[in-house]
Amino acid sequence: MNSNLKIIAAVARNGAIGLNNRLLYWLPNDMKRFRQLTTGNTIIMGRNTFDSLPKGALPNRRNVVLSTTVNELPGCDVYPSLQEALDSCSDDDSVYVIGGARVYAEAMPLATQLCLTEVDDTPEDADAFFPDYSQWSETWRENHVADERHAFAYSFVDYTLSPNDKTL
Repeated sequence: MNSNLKIIAAVARNGAIGLNNRLLYWLPNDMKRFRQLTTGNTIIMGRNTFDSLPKGALPNRRNVVLSTTVNELPGCDVYPSLQEALDSCSDDDSVYVIGGARVYAEAMPLATQLCLTEVDDTPEDADAFFPDYSQWSETWRENHVADERHAFAYSFVDYTLSPNDKTL
């Protein structure tokens, strides 16, 4: 089992993460943090998340897509289940789950860290939500105010949950 499984997401106050297979927020600093954390590492995503990427596989990362309907996608390794994808990773790989909602929910009991961007907003329209993480412990926070490039205040927040604390 990979002990470096992390989950990365931008989450609204009500847990909303997406609408119509699109991110809810365009926050350049969030994209920069995402790139900094995931570059050089493995990212795991569901097929819909892959389909939402404007240019396909993200560069300078091992892209892993979960799909039971396709076996090949350009620039990606494809596995039918999260467990098979994780089994393909070595123990010292840093692995980030990048979406969507179903993959987040399945990965939560296996993850060791959450790398969240908490957005100070409660959108009226959303159809994808992040799982409850109230049992996780905050280990780091960096707050940012809204500005000309960011329509909402937001915080970068890391959480951890030791394996013996998990009650699933």
